[in-house]
Amino acid sequence: MANVNIKPLADRVLVEPAAAEEKTAFGIIIPDTAKEKPQRGQIVAVGNGKKDEPLTVKVGDNVLYGKYSGTEITVEGKEYLIMRESDIFAVL
Repeated sequence: MANVNIKPLADRVLVEPAAAEEKTAFGIIIPDTAKEKPQRGQIVAVGNGKKDEPLTVKVGDNVLYGKYSGTEITVEGKEYLIMRESDIFAVL
């Protein structure tokens, strides 16, 4: 798990996306141009939640989120997504 100096505000979370698949189930190598964005990742930072609505996820949770959820940011050369908790579909 990454140690990041970013503190999301309110109901936002910072997610480190899982690596994109390199091969298919049959062993075919997927080129970079054909790789799909991962839809799962690990939470590395959480906000304090909204007033009267605490967050239900915590740092270290592996989550499943929407394909186009969040905003991509780069911190110290590493890619992250910052999104609202409501963009998360499930905790894995």
